[in-house]
Amino acid sequence: MKTTTRSFYQSAIERVLAALTASLDEAPELAALARLAGLSPFHFHRVFRGLVRETPLELLRRLRLERAAAELLASDGSITAIAFRAGFESHEGFTRAFHQAFGEPPSAFRNNRHARPLLASPNGLHFRAGRITSFELPPFGDPPVDVRLEYMQARRLAVVRHTGPYNQIGRAFERLGALAGPAGLLAHPGAAMIGRYHDDPEATPPEALRSDAGITVPEGVPIPAPLEEAILPAGNYARYAHIGPFETLGDAWSRFMGGWLPASGHRLGEGPAYEFYVSDMRTTPKEQLQTDLVVPLAQ
Repeated sequence: MKTTTRSFYQSAIERVLAALTASLDEAPELAALARLAGLSPFHFHRVFRGLVRETPLELLRRLRLERAAAELLASDGSITAIAFRAGFESHEGFTRAFHQAFGEPPSAFRNNRHARPLLASPNGLHFRAGRITSFELPPFGDPPVDVRLEYMQARRLAVVRHTGPYNQIGRAFERLGALAGPAGLLAHPGAAMIGRYHDDPEATPPEALRSDAGITVPEGVPIPAPLEEAILPAGNYARYAHIGPFETLGDAWSRFMGGWLPASGHRLGEGPAYEFYVSDMRTTPKEQLQTDLVVPLAQ
């Protein structure tokens, strides 16, 4: 592992954590956090979640609940005031969230002399004694993943644009198949389905997320309307083969970006990250689906 690469990601995450925990009452602007880390918004979300094991918003919400629990035990302030300070818009919403997190409503928690104002943490960060505890990054490379490094030539795609929640991109792939099949695009040797995801789902409303359902197309082959042409640029890439259902891809991305990347000695390059759907999803059992996660590397 290159020490400079480890230091780069450790410093980036520590800067973001310092900004997040300096004021728990402020809603974070995730694009600004990405700039502070020196990463693109999309890549920042993957790296942060992989290393910290929580998204910025999940971390902030948990720390606010821990602070609220400490305030309940240390003061007789109104529960409504504590709820507002924790970022909730109503007493009822706070009570539901608190009960789900601590196993009892705020009023019962306050009167429970055995209550402990800490929640399970995947990273060691807690609100304790009026401050945020220190945090150390987990051992890099844990859990390990098998990743191939390769230079890829530019790829030409025919795509259907999709705007909306990423888990609804299947509709775009259905339309892609309906258009690409009659046009003969599925019959070309090596034709592959690829999904490109342009926006950070933590910083972009679900209805505004942009993605592409694409299929590789050889040079010189016409792309019929309404399909659009897109290019995956040539360059050095890291490629991780994930086996399992599509529902587990989020965790796979976290292992890839938070486990392998900081330990690898490589930094992310410019350009899109994408998913390469190796298996035929029509005939392959969900548990055996292979999806290759691909990210560009700095030259």
